[in-house]
Amino acid sequence: MAWRDRGVLPPGLPFPSPAFTFLWWKFPYPLLEDSQRRYGDTFTLRLAGLPPVVMFSNPEVVRQVFLDDGTTMEAGRFNRSLAVLLGERSVLMTDGRTHARKRKLLMPPFHGARMQAYARAMLDLSDRAIDAFPRSAAFSLHPFMQEVTLRVIVRTIFGALARVEDKLVAQLGEVLDVGTSISLLIPALRRNLWGRSPYARFMAASREADRTLFADIRARRESGERGDDVLSLLLDARDEDGEPMPDDELRDELVTRRGAGPETTAPALTGAVRWIVERPAVLARLRAELPPDKCGDPAAIEKSPWLDAIVREALRLQPVIPLVGRVLARPVSLGGWDLPEGVAVACSIYLAQRRPEIYTDPTEFDPARFLGRGKPSAAFGASELFPFGGGIRRCIGMAFALYEMKMVLARLFARTDLEIAHRPVKVARRSITMVPKHGLRVRLSRREPRPTPPGA
Repeated sequence: MAWRDRGVLPPGLPFPSPAFTFLWWKFPYPLLEDSQRRYGDTFTLRLAGLPPVVMFSNPEVVRQVFLDDGTTMEAGRFNRSLAVLLGERSVLMTDGRTHARKRKLLMPPFHGARMQAYARAMLDLSDRAIDAFPRSAAFSLHPFMQEVTLRVIVRTIFGALARVEDKLVAQLGEVLDVGTSISLLIPALRRNLWGRSPYARFMAASREADRTLFADIRARRESGERGDDVLSLLLDARDEDGEPMPDDELRDELVTRRGAGPETTAPALTGAVRWIVERPAVLARLRAELPPDKCGDPAAIEKSPWLDAIVREALRLQPVIPLVGRVLARPVSLGGWDLPEGVAVACSIYLAQRRPEIYTDPTEFDPARFLGRGKPSAAFGASELFPFGGGIRRCIGMAFALYEMKMVLARLFARTDLEIAHRPVKVARRSITMVPKHGLRVRLSRREPRPTPPGA
């Protein structure tokens, strides 16, 4: 194919693809920064098992990518390496009409007034995690954030399974932990090895969790039992032809929610805590805007301008995934390059959200940049701020994740004082996401009792 001629594509770091893939897995953000320093806003990554990936971060090019309707730039094809983790029929693996149909079915449970129904579970589970923090010894925060987000998923998505919550959380936790191995993303490394390989352990853990999930789907279909959870809503959802979602397809969408949710929200929460703890003025302003008596009120938490700005700035400065990508279904001119069919194009979330012409002092954590006049575009999915992607592929669970982050952070800093116990704080990869290294080692210096629930 034409793109195999390196002269057709923008230049990139001159490593063989196996070596570059290893470096990309270990040091994605330094590699992006080094590539930008050498080659400017447009360069090519060559990763094993993928077509060349032409990287952009210029807002005008990002906007052009996000405006595509999916007929020229196919995100499903780009995401195929994740199928082993999320399922072949996940909305993330689809394009065109199939993607549009799935998205229409999946959107309602994650938007609008539905969020308010999930608030109590988010606050209660935050309290449960806070109560379990060690009293004096340093500990890694990320496992606690993953526990919170996993339990939120179990209660809000699989609501009727709360009676076996501990069992299901343990099953899903094992799936997520084993699923962090890079070998799962490289087909040549997916080997059983007498049941001892990461791939074999991941498949065994997935089968165990699937048995629980399929049993509940069948039982609910047969009994007609429904609740306020997402599974109940999806069981009743119908496409334009009046057809329900088949069990296998429903399973893959629920697996996508149970995997992508905790694996992105927990690192985002952990990263946000790091920035807040390191900046006492940011924390003091948060507590002034959300005093303890307001931290049990989901409406007050959701409407807090400073907390909203904190969340946006945390996701801007340290996005949990480095890029979003598409595969070209036909030749296209993009960013001054005539790119052939079959290559991939990607928008670097990390680089685009650190452009100095858009964000003053872009490496500084400054939530105030999202308040008042002269602020950059604060709309998620815009070409300057897209930690959840953009266009027709913007994350379906974005509103859910933002709401959950606000509930957890408000409760955490109303009840505790934390100190960073391990410096310097570096960032490390966990599967496809980035999280503070060592899970952010912290120490608890104050913990207040649980607040009395409203109306108690």
